[in-house]
Amino acid sequence: MDEHERILLDNFKEYWDSAEDAFRKGSFNSATTLYFKTIVALCDLFVLRKDGFVPSSHTHRFRVLEEKHKSLYIIADRDFPFYQDSYTKKMDKEAAQLLKDDAETIRKMLGV
Repeated sequence: MDEHERILLDNFKEYWDSAEDAFRKGSFNSATTLYFKTIVALCDLFVLRKDGFVPSSHTHRFRVLEEKHKSLYIIADRDFPFYQDSYTKKMDKEAAQLLKDDAETIRKMLGV
């Protein structure tokens, strides 16, 4: 395992654990943000494993996913507005649950 992979796995675990804590406490804005960060770390790990690099930005990540990994693109593209809304709107349990479920789907795809 190279350093990039280790960092992404560590970040995934940290975001996931923090998101789970926030979800249990009913802090759904924080949970939504952290579950999306979990999704991003997992997508970056997927790209690293399949393509040999880590995307440099959200824009780069979305283009790579759209061009090469459509199933991940569909998830990330659907969930990104929830992440954006979490800064200016009150998120509810259902939104946080959707991102949690999507993060779990990607985690299973990667076997982590």
